[in-house]
Order: sequence, then structure tokens, then C-alpha cells
Amino acid sequence: MSRPFSARIHHTAVVAPEAVLGEHVDIGAYAIIEGPVTIGDGCVIRPQACLYGPLTMGRNNTVFSGAVLGERPQHLKYNGEPTTLDIGDDNVFREHVTIHRGTTHSMKTTIGSRNFFMVNSHVAHDCVIGNHCILTNGSMLGGHCVMEDQAILSGNSVVHQYTRIGRLSLLSGVSGTSKDIPPFMIQQGYNSIYGVNVVGMRRAGMTHEQIDAVRTAFKVLFRDGMPLSAAIAKLEHDLGSLDVIHELVGFLRGCTRGINSMRSRTGQEAA
Repeated sequence: MSRPFSARIHHTAVVAPEAVLGEHVDIGAYAIIEGPVTIGDGCVIRPQACLYGPLTMGRNNTVFSGAVLGERPQHLKYNGEPTTLDIGDDNVFREHVTIHRGTTHSMKTTIGSRNFFMVNSHVAHDCVIGNHCILTNGSMLGGHCVMEDQAILSGNSVVHQYTRIGRLSLLSGVSGTSKDIPPFMIQQGYNSIYGVNVVGMRRAGMTHEQIDAVRTAFKVLFRDGMPLSAAIAKLEHDLGSLDVIHELVGFLRGCTRGINSMRSRTGQEAA
């Protein structure tokens, strides 16, 4: 085990010989570090947390009690291949979070930086999480999902495997999706778009012009009753010079599962 002098390891913790610890790492009582696990500088592993390698973790992450990171994927065809979990910097994993390593499909699960995983949230095998995302208590991502930067899963929400969650989108509490959620949109219920995440866009520092363009795009996509191909063409023609529309159209062109429709009663934008 590579253990710098500045690392603090409780005498009841179990740390594998092949583990590599950075400077000022703090490992609490009864924590388990098993297999080839690399932990970056300044990470805090709270009591009874479990990390299983192959796993690589960047700097200044905090893993709370009962969290399990890098365990075998819940996949019937997984046969013990040396797949990985890669984690960036400054993430928080609260109590009983579970994140599984990849399968041979991609060989790894990837977590970016400055994400907040709340109690009992779950990320399945082969997922890719961006930066500044929030997974609220009890939210779950199925295998092979992509969650782009600054997206939010609210409490007890669920995402079907192979689904994409666009940047600055929000899945409301006790909701579910089996289709892609475009950037900047809010979904409530099951496969039902509700409105535009105006609050999130404002907090991200977007301009009035950008927000108004997304509002217009919401109307074209979900209220005007146009086929998706025609709606995309209209957006490109009318607003294609704006970066947010370029991003939105690019996401829509990459959809393989389709996108959700508008909820049956009148949708409203988040104020």
C-alpha cells in the first residue's frame, strides 16, 4: 500500500495492500478499501464506507458512512471482468449511495466533478455523470445512462437504462423517464415534459436572450404539434445562431429513444 505520512487511517479500517492513497487522506473506522483503489489528495472516507477496485478517485471527495462505490455491476452477464469506476474531484457521496463499476460494454462507469449524491441514490453500471449534477435522495439511474452537466434528479425519481438527461434539465420527484430529457427542460410524472427550467438557467448565469430562446423552443417542440424533424428544422432556421439552440438541436439529433411529450394538462414554466 502506498501510504503517505499525512494520511490518517483508523486502526479498524481494512485497506488493501494494493491501494494507493494521496496526501491528507482520512479513512474512518471500519471503512473497507478493497482491491486496486486509488484515492486522491484530501479525500475523506467516513466510517463503514466501502470502496472496491478497480476504482480511481480524484481529489477532495467525501464518502459518507454506508456508501458503496465500485462494487460489481448488477448485470446477469457480468463475469468478473476487471472493469472500473472513475471519479473526479470534489464530489460528495452521502449515506448509502451505491455506484457500480462498468461492464464489458464500456468497461467503466464515469463520475465527473463537484456532483452531489444524496442519501440512497444509485448509479448503475456504464453510466456517465457530468459535473455539478445532483441526485436527490432515492433517485436511481439505470445502466448506460448519460447525465449531462448541472442536471438534477429529484427525490425517488427513476431513469430507464440507456437514457440521456440533458444539461440543466430536471426530473421532478417521484417521476420516471424511459426517454431522453432534452437540455433545460423539466419533466414531471412519467414521460411527460412540464416546462422550462428557468430557475436553473438563471442560476447558471444564462442571459435573457438565451432563456427566451429556450422558451420559444419549448413551444415549438411541445405545444405546436409539429413532427420532431420539422420542429428541429424550424428551430435551426429561426434561432440556430444561438448557442443554447445549437446545443438543444444537437441533443435532439442524437436521440435514439425519442423524447417525451408534453403532459396532458397545460404545462407551465418554472418561474
